[in-house]
Amino acid sequence: MTPSVENPNAAAPPASPRGTTPLPALSSTAPPYDLKPLFFVAWLLCAVFYFFQYAVRSAPGVMQTELTAAWGANHIGAMISAYYVAYAVMALVAGVLLDRYGPRRTIPFGIAVVGVGCLVFAQGSEAAGMVGFVLQAIGAIFAFIGSSYVAARYLPARMLAMFIGFTQCLGMAGAAFGSKPVHMAIDPSGSFHVPWQSVWIAFACVGSVLAVATWFIMPADKGDSPSHHGALSLASVVKPFKVVFGDPQSWLAGVVGGLLFLPTTIGALVWATSFLHGGENMTMAAAATDASMVPIGWVIGCPLLGYVSDKIGRRKPVLICGALLMLAAGLSAIYVPVGTLPRYSVALVLGIASGAAMIPFAMMKEVNPSEVKGTAAGAMNFLVFVTTGIMSPFISRLMLPAQGATMTLAEFQTAFLPLVGGVVLAIVLSFFLRETGSSATAPKIDKASGKVPKPAIA
Repeated sequence: MTPSVENPNAAAPPASPRGTTPLPALSSTAPPYDLKPLFFVAWLLCAVFYFFQYAVRSAPGVMQTELTAAWGANHIGAMISAYYVAYAVMALVAGVLLDRYGPRRTIPFGIAVVGVGCLVFAQGSEAAGMVGFVLQAIGAIFAFIGSSYVAARYLPARMLAMFIGFTQCLGMAGAAFGSKPVHMAIDPSGSFHVPWQSVWIAFACVGSVLAVATWFIMPADKGDSPSHHGALSLASVVKPFKVVFGDPQSWLAGVVGGLLFLPTTIGALVWATSFLHGGENMTMAAAATDASMVPIGWVIGCPLLGYVSDKIGRRKPVLICGALLMLAAGLSAIYVPVGTLPRYSVALVLGIASGAAMIPFAMMKEVNPSEVKGTAAGAMNFLVFVTTGIMSPFISRLMLPAQGATMTLAEFQTAFLPLVGGVVLAIVLSFFLRETGSSATAPKIDKASGKVPKPAIA
């Protein structure tokens, strides 16, 4: 294996707390070149947390009947809205906390907060459900941001996009498969007949175990920048945001990522079933099955496109080609009649190509300096959620048929046009992004001497 690249001027790594595993040597300015097992396990625990919080987030949708019976009305919509408001706001807070205090003093506590939120939800009342779900959102934001922070900080830079893609893959798997055990447990016609409150207690127990394991495994360094270890003040909190939002490349990466998320988060997950059933005259069961192929495609596409990007050392070609494939698949889904192409193919290709939406997450990390990795991840999530928040009511308005009428195929096609336009705009903006892949940023070697030339001294 190639020896790891270390900074000879870096301070010695902090001593491990009693009872924790000794840390491998770590450069204060760059991630290691080799994949170190302890750091991989630390990332894996964060990715498992991402899977776990997605399963927790989807649980209320599975137990709507039970919650309505307990609360007297269906308040799922208001609860989910409160969740995403808290999640978006906490995206900015979580990033700053990671930069200032490091992963060991933040991520395990985020997991614990999700567990406490589950325990509060289990109390059974409507108020407890709302408070518990918001607490889950406050802790859950540390899953993806923490995972991408650990990947950027401790794993080889040449693998960053792939590991971010694997993280998103586990999240989609949690959304797709995590709700099945919940349904089996509470199903009145099933074999278990578990009260829905017991499911939340079980979630709390899983969160507790995961929090303790993450505490012992996570590297114990205190963040990237010594300036973040000083007294807490308004200036110290604002400073990393100035760095991230002061760079136009951050805004470009955030907007491109947000626009590429829309065909999945709004188009496929919200409106695809209605479009296929009402516009294409498919049965509801067949429409739901076709729509489910998009998140399954995400499970494939996120790590795959990340791997390709890391392998060739380029971000922009993979991003642009993936977005172009998204555009082609999206147009086919909207305008090509069902049955013209092989069953499931369009939805699956759209999902795989949507993995390109994760490439800007890696680029956001790479265009910003090391000491604001967490803030950059938080800003990226915030911009993506803001983009979704702006577009979702607009698309929903277009999906409203005339009074007493049903949506026609032409009306569905018109309503989806803003999502198509968003992908086109993302492709155009991608050309203005700075290439951040390893091939573009690696030092050039002189062919004659085989060495990196020294910079000229003025």
